[in-house]
Amino acid sequence: MLNGMPPVADAPIVELGDLSAGYGEIQVLWDVSMVVRTHEITALIGSNGAGKTTLMRALSGLIPIQSGRFFSDGADLSTATAAQIIGYGIVHVPEGRRLFGAMSVEENLLMGAYARKASRGELSSGLDQVYATFPKLRERRSQAAATLSGGEQQMCAIGRGLMSAPRLLMIDELSLGLSPLLVEQLVEALHALNEGGMSILLVEQDVTTALDLCDVAYIMDMGRIVRTGSGEKLLADPIIREAYLGVLDN
Repeated sequence: MLNGMPPVADAPIVELGDLSAGYGEIQVLWDVSMVVRTHEITALIGSNGAGKTTLMRALSGLIPIQSGRFFSDGADLSTATAAQIIGYGIVHVPEGRRLFGAMSVEENLLMGAYARKASRGELSSGLDQVYATFPKLRERRSQAAATLSGGEQQMCAIGRGLMSAPRLLMIDELSLGLSPLLVEQLVEALHALNEGGMSILLVEQDVTTALDLCDVAYIMDMGRIVRTGSGEKLLADPIIREAYLGVLDN
């Protein structure tokens, strides 16, 4: 464990305090504070350029945190490497899927387990769980990832994340470029994973989908958290409806 600290029971799975981050001298995130609780689906919404993807990259160790606090189960991860963060069960499914196109579906899935010291039996069990979540992937297991449809590629990307045995699955832009039917299938899969005990942090530009799905949502604008609340509460908020859904309530 980092800093020799064991996980603390009932602690938020992720807790951020005044976190700032960016790229070199360009600061993108400003004093971000938020909590992702165990067994909940948390949504992060906002317009293009709001800083959502940058926050995901900071939480997965892909870019350094400039200042502020990042804790998981009481352990300080603010200077942790990407490998250490994965070791804490925090796994990032990136925007754009980032699959290895020439490799088969199953090879891509197994890449998700590279950081685990898993036995053959554990890997086989992990694959079975992924295929139970996304039956279409079992049918495509020997097919090159580049030949999959967009929805199947997203299933494969999420499945690869699941092979890391995450406690928190962070998904950047679940519905990007997908049909409503495929989005509905993915949402059902996330519901099932969450009901099985998995915590999920979802970045999503489809505000209605995100707020319908989540327990708690944070709204980001210009690198800052500007509002938070339950999905139901925010979906009924006239300001949110006008700004993000284009709905003018009388």
